[in-house]
Amino acid sequence: MVSLAKARERAFSNRVAIADGRNPLDEKDKANTPTFRDAAEKVIEANRPSWRNSKTAQSWRSTLERYVFPSLGNMRVHQIRHKDVLRVVEPHWTSRPELGRKLRRRIRSILAWCHAHGYVEHNMAGEVINGALQKQPAAKKHLRALPYREVADALASVDVAQSPPAAKLCLRFTILTAASSGESRGAVWSEIDLEAREWRIPASRMKTGVEHRVPLSDAALAVLEQARSIQDGSDLIFSSTAKHGGPLSDTSLIRILHGIGLAARATVHGFRSSFRDWCAETGKPRDIAEAALAHTVGGVEGAYFRSDLFERRRLLMDQWATFVSGVDSETVQLHG
Repeated sequence: MVSLAKARERAFSNRVAIADGRNPLDEKDKANTPTFRDAAEKVIEANRPSWRNSKTAQSWRSTLERYVFPSLGNMRVHQIRHKDVLRVVEPHWTSRPELGRKLRRRIRSILAWCHAHGYVEHNMAGEVINGALQKQPAAKKHLRALPYREVADALASVDVAQSPPAAKLCLRFTILTAASSGESRGAVWSEIDLEAREWRIPASRMKTGVEHRVPLSDAALAVLEQARSIQDGSDLIFSSTAKHGGPLSDTSLIRILHGIGLAARATVHGFRSSFRDWCAETGKPRDIAEAALAHTVGGVEGAYFRSDLFERRRLLMDQWATFVSGVDSETVQLHG
């Protein structure tokens, strides 16, 4: 029971707030919004099942604890402004570009969750801060492709993106298999042999006009298992809800990259380049890497090249899946 005096006091406070242009009900709702630390924990826990390796959650927490929480951790998410995000990101943006981008992506992903749940009206780590950030050192490559060391973090950001599940699964599958977007978007269940753990892409769907076999890692098989749960009755593995069972459009995957702030630095096809760079930098034999990408080997070498090196490619794709799942260990060398 509220006393008459207390009720009058509250009524007076509400009238003062309204006179000042404030909404007392909005202020009450905002008092219940989570802190950035609490929101981050909810995002991590919500996405833990889709993160294949427990170290991904550990990586998020350690990065946030070291660089983000000292500034933003105890702030209510609706109180966070552009300047607060910039205070975290700017010190590393040009001196340690990879770290700067990682911090921005993780803050942006957490605030995207807050936006989806109505806790914030705008994502303060989104495009609105682009103008305040200096231009980073130019990429060495013309192709918009992420450095291979950033792919694991990008995949973790895909998991928390506010995008259709089929599109997110398709992008993950594309990256794990080093396939092209069109090959993944057009994939059908009849091409999958779960017992043999392989994906047979028919010649009619290959640019080379030759059937291509793709060994499926545990991580790729896990994506297919998730895709089963959202099947719509068609043979397509990743079908579009907008097209009522038709294939996903190429823009559906590009929109995910836009949503997590990577579109300016990466294309979907560029992940094949990231994979190829990883192969080169970690000492994988050239012929196995090229076979994994279904590239035709030309010249005299190609004239004598008959094997698709399938079993050796299986080991390669298992190692790639382990790497992009966020495991912080040296990959086993695949010798020629």
